[in-house]
Amino acid sequence: MKNNIFVDNYTSCLSLKETEVAIKLVKDTFENLLAIKLNLTRVSAPLFVNPHTGLNDNLNGYEKAVSFIVQEDKKELEVVQSLAKWKRNALKKYGFDVDSGIYTDMNAIRPFEDLDNLHSLYVDQWDWERVISLEERNETFLKRIVKDIYEVLKDTERKAHITYPTLGKTSLPEDITFVTSEELEELYPSLTPKERENTYCKEHGAVFLMHIGGKLKDGKPHDGRAADYDDWNLNGDILLWYEPLNIAYEVSSMGIRVNKDSLLYQIKEKGEEYKLDLPYHQDIINERLPLSIGGGIGQSRMCMFMLKKVHIGEVQASYWDEEDIEAFAQKGVHLL
Repeated sequence: MKNNIFVDNYTSCLSLKETEVAIKLVKDTFENLLAIKLNLTRVSAPLFVNPHTGLNDNLNGYEKAVSFIVQEDKKELEVVQSLAKWKRNALKKYGFDVDSGIYTDMNAIRPFEDLDNLHSLYVDQWDWERVISLEERNETFLKRIVKDIYEVLKDTERKAHITYPTLGKTSLPEDITFVTSEELEELYPSLTPKERENTYCKEHGAVFLMHIGGKLKDGKPHDGRAADYDDWNLNGDILLWYEPLNIAYEVSSMGIRVNKDSLLYQIKEKGEEYKLDLPYHQDIINERLPLSIGGGIGQSRMCMFMLKKVHIGEVQASYWDEEDIEAFAQKGVHLL
């Protein structure tokens, strides 16, 4: 089912050529500032992995990864859906110390996505991961890192608006607000999870929504989350209120990663005990991987927000059906 949002009287603040130049400005600015702020080193990342290692992210558990057969040895490989687990493995492989880490460009194909203003078959994001100490494995440290990332977001927005005055005023508030999924349920028990996000984010402007994956009082999680990378009690999404589309706009999903105890609990909650024999999961159970925090930050999502576009197809070349291309063109939205 399509959830397209059509905006009346829309005109892009930037020409097509200006947009392409501005995309590079936004990406370069954010990437460089993030690396400095979180002490991250850029590394190369795979486009595909062996599914038998357990390193691919199965997201909510029902999304099937794109796969292909290697002609040389007839093994099946999967295109990555995110690098959430691969990154933690890489921290050990490259020998990173506490309070340092990596970031990389992640490119994925998600053919199950319902295409609309925010969702594409092609996913591009910065994936980052940082080694933490046992003492840092808590909510206070998580919030500190979120605030650091939010400062980078504000600095990037200022740079884009100074460079392109036609973008008008910046929209990010001075501070980001923290709230849990349980608190949202208490505040808005009659609303759906998405309606709760929209209502709360419209009031506060920028929100870090914590505790995603575990069941709420109604017996359902606020949103789906894999059992084997984020600790559901130490994770969250960065949501920004986006006035052009009148929605809460997710730009990042992140969190402190599972340890042995939280992995075993969450795997049992989702009925995925079959994964526990995979190499990645055995490494966590036997404490062979470093404790870490990490996340993904959408590149096209961020460019769309910073450049005040109303469709992700204005900042990313992907696939859109002819009906959508024509419908958006009639509203002044030209998809790449």
